Amino acid sequence: MSISPTNRKMLWIVAIGFFMETLDSTIVNTALPNMAHSLGESPLSMHSVIISYSLTLAILIPASGWVADRFGIRKTFVAAISIFSFGSILCALAPTLSLLITARVIQGIGGSMLMPVGRLSILRVFPQTQFLEAMSFVAVPALIGPLIGPTLGGFIVEISSWHWIFLINIPVGLVGIYATLKHMPVIPTFRVAAFDFKGFGFLAVMMIAISLALEGVSDFGFAHATVLLLVVLGFAALTAYALHASRDPRALFHLDLLRTRSFSIGLLGNLFSRVGSAAMPFLIPLLLQMNLGYTPVQAGSTMIPIAAAAILCRRFATPFITRIGYRRFLIANTWILGASIMSLAFISPREPAWLRLIQLVIFGTVNSLQFSAMNSLTLKDLEAKHTGSGNSLLSMTQMLAMSFGVANAGALLTTFNTYFLANGRTPIHAFQATFICLGAITAMSTFVYYQLGRNTHNQPKAAVPDSL
Repeated sequence: MSISPTNRKMLWIVAIGFFMETLDSTIVNTALPNMAHSLGESPLSMHSVIISYSLTLAILIPASGWVADRFGIRKTFVAAISIFSFGSILCALAPTLSLLITARVIQGIGGSMLMPVGRLSILRVFPQTQFLEAMSFVAVPALIGPLIGPTLGGFIVEISSWHWIFLINIPVGLVGIYATLKHMPVIPTFRVAAFDFKGFGFLAVMMIAISLALEGVSDFGFAHATVLLLVVLGFAALTAYALHASRDPRALFHLDLLRTRSFSIGLLGNLFSRVGSAAMPFLIPLLLQMNLGYTPVQAGSTMIPIAAAAILCRRFATPFITRIGYRRFLIANTWILGASIMSLAFISPREPAWLRLIQLVIFGTVNSLQFSAMNSLTLKDLEAKHTGSGNSLLSMTQMLAMSFGVANAGALLTTFNTYFLANGRTPIHAFQATFICLGAITAMSTFVYYQLGRNTHNQPKAAVPDSL
């Protein structure tokens, strides 16, 4: 059965939202040094621009489904594009780093609803026989966004200014709003239970406290006691949520989810395995521009091999993982992923360009295989009644890991830079030490997968692309 013209128009609308969100997740990476110079800041402190956006996504993703059911998918999608576009205008107008971070939070409020609500609209409109085809259609722009984002950001910076990185969202947003109002069908709303504000508050406090603790090391100069207090507050909030979820059936994420062993292991693996890889789109362009004299376009172009390898290897990911089995594959691949991150410490002016290309392709390949395996493992054994909340929790964990990864990289980079400069070394040594530490953290997360049963060879479900 072919997709009707009306439903195909809706797919294009959802694809626009997906493209906006994924493009903006990567387009700022190559512009950070120029943004820092314009705002009178150190390039090493610009990771807050990335963290503020991804952390906002992580906090608000759990609420997006409830909002769509309560107010309607079409209204929510229009609101998401509008807020995202308004935040983009504020980003372009921001005269200071603090105001830019605030604007990125507003952008994140809109972005947190774009993908989940877009997925929900497809789920509600398309029959099961067309669902895979529909998701494959919207996956293409979602994968193209990260592919062209760094290079496009570098190109815009070179021919104009960093402000246009955000302003290009405005015409796309206006088209999206018009198309949504004109072509997206009115999807019936559902009577929903009261929102779990208490549980949502506990999770938000946990994520913000731990992120501030990591940020405080590098940007705010927090004393050790303050950092420790924030970490304790974060884990106290997590404990409070666990107690709340154990007795409230309306909890955002019920603890029954964690009784599925593959889900809990996959969730932990997603959180810790991503700490290293999530920081690479931030670290690599910064290293190349600050220490190797790359232009923004050249630095952005180096990310293309990573994204291209990630897209190409998805074709054989499922049969490859099936043949080897989850346990053996994730143990081996996580070690390789950690080693590939550590190998980036060898990037220097003396390294041949062809060797750097091989490093980036290997990292992109094993990183994509890691995501496919972790996502499939996490969701494959969930009961039907838990798939919605399980997928939402997985999405939240992915964005949280991205935020923690960049924050951790910023803290390490600042600490090592201070140490090496005091000892007469150059900033490139701080980057090298950071790559080694992040690779080691990634490799150590292998021990999470040792907890899988030796017979974990089940056929993986088709993994939802990491950007979706």
